[in-house]
Amino acid sequence: MKTNIKYLIGAALMSIFAVTGCKKDFFNRPPESAITLDNFYQTDAQVAASTNGLYNSVWFNYVVKAGWAVCEMTSGNGRSYSSDVSDFGQFTVTNLNTQNGAAWASLWTVVEQSNALINYMPTKVASTVTKSVVNNALGEAHFMRAMGYFHIVRLWGAVPIIENGSNFLGDFQVPRNNIADVYKFIINDLKFAEANCTAMIRTGSTTQGHVSSGSASAMLAKVYLYMQDYTDALAEAQKVIQSGEFKLYGIDIAGKTYNDLYKTANNNNEESICQIQWAGGAAYGHGNPQQASLAYSTVITGTGDGYATLGPTPDLQNAYEAGDARLHGTLMEAGDFYPELDAASGGYTVPATVDAQGGDGAIKKYVVGTPADNGGIGAAQSAANNTYLMRYAEVYLIAAEAIMGNNTTSTDPTALGYINTIRKRANLAPITEINRNHAVQNPNYDATYNPTVPTTIVRDDILAERRIEFAIENDYWYDLGRLDGWNGILTNQHPKAIAIISQQERGTYASDRKTIYHQAYTPSNADFQLPIPATETTSDPKLLDAPVPYVFK
Repeated sequence: MKTNIKYLIGAALMSIFAVTGCKKDFFNRPPESAITLDNFYQTDAQVAASTNGLYNSVWFNYVVKAGWAVCEMTSGNGRSYSSDVSDFGQFTVTNLNTQNGAAWASLWTVVEQSNALINYMPTKVASTVTKSVVNNALGEAHFMRAMGYFHIVRLWGAVPIIENGSNFLGDFQVPRNNIADVYKFIINDLKFAEANCTAMIRTGSTTQGHVSSGSASAMLAKVYLYMQDYTDALAEAQKVIQSGEFKLYGIDIAGKTYNDLYKTANNNNEESICQIQWAGGAAYGHGNPQQASLAYSTVITGTGDGYATLGPTPDLQNAYEAGDARLHGTLMEAGDFYPELDAASGGYTVPATVDAQGGDGAIKKYVVGTPADNGGIGAAQSAANNTYLMRYAEVYLIAAEAIMGNNTTSTDPTALGYINTIRKRANLAPITEINRNHAVQNPNYDATYNPTVPTTIVRDDILAERRIEFAIENDYWYDLGRLDGWNGILTNQHPKAIAIISQQERGTYASDRKTIYHQAYTPSNADFQLPIPATETTSDPKLLDAPVPYVFK
């Protein structure tokens, strides 16, 4: 942990000023006069602005490549020939992998900068600052620390719990703590955020970019779900639903579609529970880098990037039900037309030869077009559209799953109502039973073109709905990791997930657009936790020791 702990010292001094180079009002810097911890937290505005950096550049190295490599490629949604990420799709990631290291460093920076604010701001804030403003800022920092740790523990398992980096100035040898303790720590942080963050009713204003007490409740529901605490997961989810804070595009807000959720003009929309706030066209590291990797061509971006480094697998493409409106907003298929892309030329039609990374298609989600398509804002690797960390649609699916609990099937009308609300927006017929374990025809099976895959697979209705709803939002791998329940998380045992992954079609299409060159992989239980980067274990060999209980204060 030495590599990251030493950042804590600098973060303690600089985290509130991490917005240098951003051009949005959201990221306005304090006055250019000398700024120190002793003179910064003097006004309500300064304290409120102190959390801005937690929503921006600290997430950059996770979003640029590592996030989708870890979550979309490992889960079987995406594929890539790129040498720095291809190992994720083949379950051959080592402790030397650069994107594994990038994910680790970025997520720990989220934790580190959150800690800096939590530990230093209360001792420096002026007595004239409104108490609720201080509490809200601290609530946001606790929320982001929880969000960082929630990502970290799901990727690497047992990790150190660090509340204040200055406690380790003289000793960088930090042990890992038990997974259950990390989850308890996350719950404590989110409860603090729920109690201290300001309540909010979302109106779609671009200024509503910070999290609220409702955001914390939504994340609590998600964490409880992972722990199979269905009672608390349902209580928190229904608290959010009944609050009226958030709304669903296309359901509560007419005239808005699933595809509209990912347009720059709709940043911080009513469905957003938490978004990374990007400043398009700003200095490298502050704008959204996703489009550079995902867009199929430079014609789409207009900024010289658009590398199509990630493409969809046949398994993901074939997972969509006929008529699912989410397909058009997530993946590009030959002949699709997008009037919002390259609008100055009349829109963008996907070419018949589209084949990102050997797939019969490309990625659409988070691809927003040229600077002209986005109000003149944007640059290479610096688009202005925000990245979701959680959406309101997930709360509905969490509530449905929590009602089901450990049951294999359910006809509970409330659970069905929640999942069918999401299906209604997708233009799909309602289901009359939620089934988590039934055999269905394998959509990848074709007797002529692909006879080597199984003819049937086991479908989990909740998992399948979540996969399609949040495809390319860096979530499906985490869902697979919890599929075998809380004990599976604690013991790293994943038989159900392994069975699903082993039946996925991860191959490429031939030139006839029908024949698939079959590829499939069967991970081991060990593959569900990434290796801690070698640079970290070299600095702190205790990271290789068995985890120990954490002593909570």
